[in-house]
Amino acid sequence: MHPKRTTTDFDRAVAAAGANAEDADVWPWFTLLMQDRRVRWCQAEDHWLVSVDNQHVATESSFDEAIRSAKARVQKQRA
Repeated sequence: MHPKRTTTDFDRAVAAAGANAEDADVWPWFTLLMQDRRVRWCQAEDHWLVSVDNQHVATESSFDEAIRSAKARVQKQRA
């Protein structure tokens, strides 16, 4: 028997973000990194920290902003 899944802040953040048209390229980017196990995140006190390819790339007060900042920084580094 599997435990009942509860809605978490992460689930709510992902659902809210998915509703915005501007997110059309942020969340697919995040999903691909997740599938390849290249992105990690954690909440430390009142901030979210995001690493891509074992390199810290963003620290923000919300999960949504941390992922957006991470994407922008990674793309800037690769340009």
